[in-house]
Amino acid sequence: MSTLIAIGYPEEATADLAKAEAERLSRDLIIQPDAIAAIKRNADGKFQVTTSHHPVAGGTSWGMFWGLLFGMLFFVPFLGMAVGAGLGALMGKVEKTGIDKEFQRQVRDMVQPGTSALFLGV
Repeated sequence: MSTLIAIGYPEEATADLAKAEAERLSRDLIIQPDAIAAIKRNADGKFQVTTSHHPVAGGTSWGMFWGLLFGMLFFVPFLGMAVGAGLGALMGKVEKTGIDKEFQRQVRDMVQPGTSALFLGV
């Protein structure tokens, strides 16, 4: 993946709607993302992640990527990601993907309780 795009929304449900639209546009070949994910954070601060991946792009690796990314960004385990000693190694792997600290900070600041975000890998 060469570019990761994150778009924040002020409501919890908007990212899911945007994800559905991005998937529709992808099926119609209007856009060609490698992977799409939506994350929403409810008023209590709990996260919910939904992902989709291109069937040829290696679904398992994309699932792992999203788990690593969201685990690192929000310091919580997602999608079965290991915690403890393994977390440090996983976080190091995400850092090696080229996602810089400023992007990480911006995403953390963007996804506050009661909001959501759409992530596109293009």
